[in-house]
Amino acid sequence: MYYKLYILEYKSKFNSIEFVKADRFYPSSKTCSCCGEIKKDLKLKDRVFICPSCNNEIDRDKNASINFSRYGKSA
Repeated sequence: MYYKLYILEYKSKFNSIEFVKADRFYPSSKTCSCCGEIKKDLKLKDRVFICPSCNNEIDRDKNASINFSRYGKSA
């Protein structure tokens, strides 16, 4: 695992791309990319994320990718 992380970090630096390592337990799939509400009861079999607060309906993986793209940046 560490070796793969090293390669990603090296290639990012080589291509002048910022490398940000997210916390292992960051709830990227469970957090609404629209309003920030965390849906704690999201199961792995749930492939569509539906926010209980704002009713945002989005593919689970796309939701996570949006959240990761914002990870570490101030609001």
